[in-house]
Formats: sequence, C-alpha cells, structure tokens
Amino acid sequence: MLPELSRPFDGDMIMQKKKKLLRLLKEKEQGAVPLKIAVLGGSTTSDIIKVLELFLRDRGIAPSFYESEYAQYWNDAVFGNKELDEFKPELVFIHTTSRNIEEKPRVGEDAQSVADKLEREYARYERMWTRLSEKYGCVIIQNNFELPSERLLGNREVGCAFGRIDYITRLNCRLYDYAQSHKNFYIHDINYLSAAYGLERWHELRHWHLYKYAMSVSAIPEFAYSLAGIVCSVMGRNKKVLALDLDNTLWGGVIGDDGQSGIEIGSETSEGQSYKRLQEYVKAHKELGILLTVCSKNDPENAIEGLNHPDAPLKPNDFACIKANWDEKWRNLDETARELNLLPESFVFLDDNPAEREIVRTQLPEVTVIGFDNPEECIRALDKCGFFEVTSLSADDAARGEMYRANAERAAAERQFATYGEFLQSLEMRAEIRDFDPVHIPRITQLTNKSNQFNLTTRRYTQTEMEQTAADPNYIRLCGRLTDKFGDNGIVSVVIGRKDGAALHMELWLMSCRVLKREMELAMLDTLVEECKKAGIEEIIGYYYPTKKNGMVAELYKQFGFAQTSSDENGNTTWRLETANYTPKTTAIKINGD
Repeated sequence: MLPELSRPFDGDMIMQKKKKLLRLLKEKEQGAVPLKIAVLGGSTTSDIIKVLELFLRDRGIAPSFYESEYAQYWNDAVFGNKELDEFKPELVFIHTTSRNIEEKPRVGEDAQSVADKLEREYARYERMWTRLSEKYGCVIIQNNFELPSERLLGNREVGCAFGRIDYITRLNCRLYDYAQSHKNFYIHDINYLSAAYGLERWHELRHWHLYKYAMSVSAIPEFAYSLAGIVCSVMGRNKKVLALDLDNTLWGGVIGDDGQSGIEIGSETSEGQSYKRLQEYVKAHKELGILLTVCSKNDPENAIEGLNHPDAPLKPNDFACIKANWDEKWRNLDETARELNLLPESFVFLDDNPAEREIVRTQLPEVTVIGFDNPEECIRALDKCGFFEVTSLSADDAARGEMYRANAERAAAERQFATYGEFLQSLEMRAEIRDFDPVHIPRITQLTNKSNQFNLTTRRYTQTEMEQTAADPNYIRLCGRLTDKFGDNGIVSVVIGRKDGAALHMELWLMSCRVLKREMELAMLDTLVEECKKAGIEEIIGYYYPTKKNGMVAELYKQFGFAQTSSDENGNTTWRLETANYTPKTTAIKINGD
C-alpha cells in the first residue's frame, strides 16, 4: 500500500497528486481484481472517481468506470442508456446528496402533506433501485442524505413536521429499512461522514457554485476512502487479522517490570479506563469474525499474566495465536501467518512503538501497520481505517476465532501420532456436502470473494449472481462443511460446474485454507464425481488460472488424477477427468453420514 494513501493522509496532497499516485499504483500493480463500476451522479463526480480509483487500486482492485452525465442519475437508472447497458456494471454507485431531494417541505406545511412528499421522494429512489437490480443484478451502493449546514428553524428543525433536518432524518430511515430487507444493497453513510468532517467544512458553497461539487474539494478523499471501504468489503478485500502488541498498547506500563498489579487497565484511573475501553473495542472485532493475535516482545508467562488481569476484557482464549518472545516482531507476524494459513497482507498490526512499526513496514510490507500515541487515538485510527468494513455477517464469521483456536488444538494433537494418516483418522472428521440452499448463499458468496490461495479460477460472485447460479439447472453446485472432534469448521469449500452435454466445465473450485491437508478437497472431488455420474456427465473439464496468490493449487488437478489437455504462455491450464472409472480417494472423512 502506498504510504500517501494510508491514514492519516493529506487530502489536499492527494487531490494535487492524483495522476502521479495513479501512475505509481499501476507500476507496482500485480494480480489486481477487475471491477466495472457505474457511477450515477446527482452532482459532479469526476474527481470522486479519480480518487476512488486510487484507494481501490491500493487495495488490489482495478476498476473501470461508467460515469453518467451531470445530474442524469435517475434517467440512466430508470430509462436506461445504451452505453451503460454495453458497460454491464458489476457495481452501481448512486451519488446523490441532500441537494438532489426534489420534494422538500415548506414552512408551515401540515404533517400529512409533508408525509405525502416524503413518500413520493422515497418512491422515486426505490423505483430506481428496483430498476437497476432487475436489469443488472449487481451490487448497489447508495449515499444517504447529509444534514444541511444551516438551521432555519434553529433547534425546532427536529420534532417539527416541516423541519428540514426532521424530514431528512425520516427519509434516511426509509433508506435504512430498504437496505435491511434487500440483498446487495448498501448505504454509504455520508450523514455520519459529513458530521465527522464538520458540516460547515463539508458544505463549501463556493465549490457548489463553481463546480457543482456537493462537498468541499478537500473532503473528496475522505468521501472516496469511505466508499472504497464498502467496495473492498463486497469484493472480499477486507483484512482478517488484528495483531496486537501488549505493553503500552493493550495496557499502560510494562508487565515484566510492573507486574500484574502495576499495569494500567480497569476503572481505577483515567489511563486504565482508556486502555479498558480499547480492549473492549478490540474484543468486539472478534464478534465480527476478525482474528486476534498477540505479537509482543515479552516472556510468555508475563504476557499471559497481563492478559489475565481481572479488569482486562481481553483474555488469552480470545486470541487465535499468541507470540510472546524476544524474536523480531516481523518474523513472529510471518510465522503467525503461516500457522493460520493466511497471507501477511491479511494482517493489521498495532504497536505503540514507532521503531517497531517501521521495522515491520520495512521487513514485511504486506502487513498494514497502524500508528498511534495513546489508546484513544488507537481506537480512532482503527475505527477510521476501513479495513474491517462489514457488508455481510454470517454465523461462521462470528465463530471464526473459535475455529482457528480449534485448529491450534489439532496442530498440537498431530504431534502425538507417528503418521499423518493416523492423525487424520483420529480427528473423526465428517463432511456434509450438498447443493446450495438459500440459508447458506450469503456464506457461499462470501467465500468466493475472500478465498484467494486455494482458488483455481478466482472468479467472484455477487449474491444475486450466486442465487441465479443456484437456481440454474445447467449447473452442478456443491458446498462443503467439515466438522471433527474439535469442533465445526463451517462451510469451507465451494464447487461450481456448468453442464455442457456429457461434459462439466468447472467455473469455480475453492477451499478455505484453514482445512488444508485434511482431505476435504478429496471429499469434494468424490462427491462431485458421484453427482456427475447421476447427471450423465462423462468428463469433467478443469481450469486453472494463475494469480499472484493461488500458486499452491497449480498442480491440484494433476494430484486429483486429471490429465492436462492444454496450457498457454500465461500459465493457464486445462485438465480432463473421465468419470466412468473414477475411484473414490477420501480415506479419513465420512461424507454425508456414510
């Protein structure tokens, strides 16, 4: 990631150096995921698009854009546009603001008349969303409405039927209700963003009159960064791990010198309260499925003693991995990534020590490092970083920390057996491998957008696309859940193949890396062949498209017994397996209750 685009960034500098920053990003770009974004604007959007592209490319997404003509957002959405149709957007962003509200209340207007106006205004937007969803079946991001900088009625702007702030608040609530009940529709909260930025600074009338910008030019990077967070979350580009230092990061003081009773954590002092609030905020991330790890220069027993402080919200069992030793922190982070079967780029590292932060940045640049000087600043930096933006939350997400803790128990158990085969048998593994069902579609979609290493084609799906695939009889679909004596790993593998006569063409084959080397890939293959035989499929055609991250599966089809039929100069390969004489390969997993 470019340091110029990392928080805290200089928004004015970004606006001035947009072209240079884009050139730098393109020079170092490798394996970026393409994404077609249509921006339908109610005001000028050109600079928003330019800065949004910077933040997306910095997170591994290579966008291409369709931009509506000025204020033509509604016409493009409802009546269509040949250029937009040919563009075939994968994501639509509707950039409307309070300046685009057409039905506004008048001073003294009665409550029923205002309510009717609000209903007509909302219906105009709902018609637009419905039309876009029906036509393109893609993700839609809609701004909510920011508050005005002036209050004609003073404090009476709220609690009064014709107050503008009251009206905007109620209109926003209608948007939120729609978002709760419609998949692939997300609110970009510029109401919060403008308040945090400062309404008077946000509403720069000169920029509206000169350029028809709905916000001040200096606010555009904040706006684009916030919007990029939603896009990255939808595309599975969130971070997965929050790695934490201990001394003067999670508590005040040095546990090795001060002892458990001497560190600052709890309600007795203002400093202790600040660290307790930070720990509570960090612990809440675990409920979102973010893995917490420790990376501290400390004696192990001292680290555990600090985490067991009676007033500390975070306890040792909240962490998927604890590295407390005197090795270099970047080496510990790298080792933690290997143990969790994750890439270092999945990590965000928090440390109060500027020198340690710089060493990690230099030695392990894939890790995102967040700097801060005190616990209050740490919370603010985490809250604004956007690396853990939530667009979907499944039961598997909430249980992810426990799943990785169970993985650590499995690793410990493995060392007790003479052979790996004996270890696998000891796990008492059971796989439930079925066709897709509505309950699990969100998790299945999430996996397609987050899995990068064990993913043969790295094709991405929106939830709408996945629902369409699930309903299409021309596909064979499988999702696999793996459980064992240590616990439930959740849905960990997805396979999608398209029927073509007596052949099945594999469009997607992925698996979560947390179940690597446990035969789950073989269980999926065995079940796939079985389903193919039922459907009269005689051959399975597999495809491998190399990326920067999926090299581990380059030879997977060969290991499965497929024969390679073609390859090209880019490393793309095609493979073939006849189903007639296939022999099941799974030895350690009971499939679907067998």
